[in-house]
Amino acid sequence: MAATNHLDFIMAAYATGAAVILGLIAWVVFDYRAQRRTLADLEQRGFARRSEPMRPEPAIERAKQDA
Repeated sequence: MAATNHLDFIMAAYATGAAVILGLIAWVVFDYRAQRRTLADLEQRGFARRSEPMRPEPAIERAKQDA
C-alpha cells in the first residue's frame, strides 16, 4: 500500500508537531508562573496594579466628611 511507504515521514511529522505544541504549552505555563511571582514581588514592595480599582470609601464615610 502507498501509505506504508511514507509511514516514517508521517509519524515523524506528527511527533514533531506534538513536541512543538507541548513545548509551547510548557513555555506558557512557566512564563505564567514567572509573571505571577514578579507581580507578587511588586505588590509586596508596594506597587499597585493600575487595573485594580482603589478601594472607594463607603458613601456614609464620604457624607460624614462632607457635612
